Amino acid sequence: MLNPTPVLHDSSNPFLDMLSRYERAAEILNLEEGVRTFLKTPMRQHIVSIPIQMDDGTIKVFEGYRVIHNDVLGPGKGGIRYAMDVSLDEVKALAAWMTWKCAVVNVPFGGAKGGIICDPRQLTKTELEKITRRYTANMINVFGPDSDIPAPDMGTNEQVMAWIVDTYSMHKHNTVSGVVTGKPLILGGSLGRKEATGRGVMDVTLAAMERLNMDPMKSTVAVQGFGNVGSISAKLLYDQGCQVVAISDVTGAYYNSKGIDIYAALKHSENNKGLLEGLKDAEKISNDELLTLKVDVLVPAAREDQITEKNASKIRAKIIAEGANGPTTAAADPILNDLGIIVIPDILANAGGVTVSYFEWVQNRQGYFWSLERVNRRLDRAMRSAFNTVYETSQKHNESLRIGAYILAIDKVATALKLRGIYG
Repeated sequence: MLNPTPVLHDSSNPFLDMLSRYERAAEILNLEEGVRTFLKTPMRQHIVSIPIQMDDGTIKVFEGYRVIHNDVLGPGKGGIRYAMDVSLDEVKALAAWMTWKCAVVNVPFGGAKGGIICDPRQLTKTELEKITRRYTANMINVFGPDSDIPAPDMGTNEQVMAWIVDTYSMHKHNTVSGVVTGKPLILGGSLGRKEATGRGVMDVTLAAMERLNMDPMKSTVAVQGFGNVGSISAKLLYDQGCQVVAISDVTGAYYNSKGIDIYAALKHSENNKGLLEGLKDAEKISNDELLTLKVDVLVPAAREDQITEKNASKIRAKIIAEGANGPTTAAADPILNDLGIIVIPDILANAGGVTVSYFEWVQNRQGYFWSLERVNRRLDRAMRSAFNTVYETSQKHNESLRIGAYILAIDKVATALKLRGIYG
């Protein structure tokens, strides 16, 4: 039967990783100690028990989290993940990254994140619905279109968001579409939301290629992870003429030096329960081998802590576009910098998702919905603008793009905090 006990991380603490980058940027900005402490401390941390009756009649208790890291720039914004290795430290780190991510792309939200310790693959649809509804009921005074707006993340999807909308709306006695983003279109979702994170990865990758005078038509790409972000990043870069030579998922990595037909891979995955296992015209290698392939662009779009001090020196890509949250540990940063590798940090590279989530929230409040063309046009413009601002900030301070992004974000939130003042 299910065991809701969390799996401990073997790798570094993600919250401490975030803090090490934060402290570096705060030092460059010469932030006063009180502001520095304020901005790195989560505002609210919620831990709830989620008892449900399983389909076999037994009662199981799951643990859920919601962390509001900062709401100086606006309501909390961040996904909810369902996974066995969810931990409070991971959720705190992801919430903080959301604060900086929203600031980098100039979205008027603060940072938040949630999670439930469970394995959605081992739960029936009825059990998932019960967990989601009980979690939402426990968070009824936390969630809200003006306070905290969840979205899908690992292990959750638009159906989970639909259950949250319904549960929240039942408690409020009226339909509140804007309480979440990433909803089904029929319930007020936005066109382009599903593809937004991958499209943002493509946008910033192309922007970085322009800075390095690289021709996409002559560039090779490896993508780790073939979920929503990885598969769409691979497809869109393939559409731009890039040669995608390697892709991967939980079954392993698949390599072809002459390039993989991404449309064929997508069809194979769709017909194979979402898995790449058995992909034709590709050599099976390990995920670790994929990371160290000699390619122009590497897109880690799987999990945290994939590039560490143990393998960073073996990375041979010219550009790393972080499709996942926290795929590179803080200890790996200086190694990659010394190798001259351009790392487009997660708080910039995968911010396309929150940008279109903002568009969805705006559409819900207006009651007027945009065309796909308008959504994509505004996303492309926002991501290109953010990349250029981060690039210029990093050049100004002679720092990496990651520290440049942190400097930009922290300065923006700190300025807003000083203008608002401290109440009390």
